[in-house]
Amino acid sequence: MADTKVLTAHVPLPLAEKVDQWAARLERSRGWIVKQALAAWIDQEEERSRLIREALADVDAGRVIAHQAVQAWADSLGTDQPLPLPR
Repeated sequence: MADTKVLTAHVPLPLAEKVDQWAARLERSRGWIVKQALAAWIDQEEERSRLIREALADVDAGRVIAHQAVQAWADSLGTDQPLPLPR
């Protein structure tokens, strides 16, 4: 078994009750539910960080679209003649 570490957190009662409900529904332990949720959150935050670094690299390289072009495109959505996606 891999090394583990116990983490303790105070969570609002309604959230704890939802964890318990899901644990019962899935026939899993409360710890399993929390571990799955924490792993998913970490994955999401790592992806968000990667996308931010990628976007900042685009800005540094001058790969940007003018705000006015994006605004004009957004304003045209839902009209009879939407503009093409700005590039």
